[in-house]
Amino acid sequence: MLDGKKSLFSGMQATGTLHIGNYLGALKNWVELENEYETFYCVVDMHSITVRQDPAELRRKARSLLTLYIAAGLNPEKNCIYYQSHVSAHAELAWILNCFTYMGELNRMTQFKDKAAKNEGNINAGLFTYPVLMAADILLFQSDIVPVGDDQKQHIELTRDVAQRFNAIYGDVFTIPEPYIKKTGARIMSLQEPTKKMSKSDDNPNASVFLLDDTDTIIRKFKRAVTDSGNEIRYAEEKPGISNLIEIYSVATGKSIPEIEKEFDGKGYGEFKIAVGEAVAAMLKPVQDRYNELCNDKEYIDNVIKTNAEKASYYANKTLRKVQKKVGFPEKIR
Repeated sequence: MLDGKKSLFSGMQATGTLHIGNYLGALKNWVELENEYETFYCVVDMHSITVRQDPAELRRKARSLLTLYIAAGLNPEKNCIYYQSHVSAHAELAWILNCFTYMGELNRMTQFKDKAAKNEGNINAGLFTYPVLMAADILLFQSDIVPVGDDQKQHIELTRDVAQRFNAIYGDVFTIPEPYIKKTGARIMSLQEPTKKMSKSDDNPNASVFLLDDTDTIIRKFKRAVTDSGNEIRYAEEKPGISNLIEIYSVATGKSIPEIEKEFDGKGYGEFKIAVGEAVAAMLKPVQDRYNELCNDKEYIDNVIKTNAEKASYYANKTLRKVQKKVGFPEKIR
């Protein structure tokens, strides 16, 4: 809790291009939370370099992501939107928490195993200790809740374990965070492999619909979406392809799953795919228009970057100083 208000932290990596899974599962939900919590939304560029990045491209993508946060509806006067690398407390707290995290805990992280398998030529220490930096991200802001996908629950559990371990030694220092997972739209699947989560890094260009795709591209991708046997528009576990499209249509239109099943009763997959594509294109157009407008206002974005980094640093350093004192670091002479 910060200044009498519950605190919320989340972030996205500054790599790849945001897709509708990121928007429907995260960004769109974040906008609804800004009045209820003291919110911190990070462009996690420090996490991004566990995989080799082109420096100029990383800077471009980081700025694009920060701009998309705002274009998606996050008001930077109500939400603290900032670059992780601009707040050095992230790295400083991560080092301290490394000393309170066990190797066995990190060895159990499934995402490390998955990423290591994909990057066999660069299995670095940062990739291994990634969850500790994530824990620092969260704990710096005394976060009460953390909006995440269900694939991130393991990292939140580790964060809670480390925070509780630290508190048991030094007293009530960290707030113990809870994951916030919204059921509808929380897990948007690939259009080509509907049993696999939609990914920014999928090699198949038809698998993901990106936030900046034009209308024709969006509709074409949905027309090519993999569905299931039969031709019935019905949400069911044994129909992952059509269920994924129903989920997307539900979040894009605000209609319930029973309403959608009734609306398309007796209609085929082809007609439904076009309807989903049109609904998604209509949903994204205001975001795209606002994004293009913001890209042309360099002074405004630069000011957001500066002022929000200062705000994030203020709150982060309050926690960091408390932690440094607890572990015995000498106080700075001011």
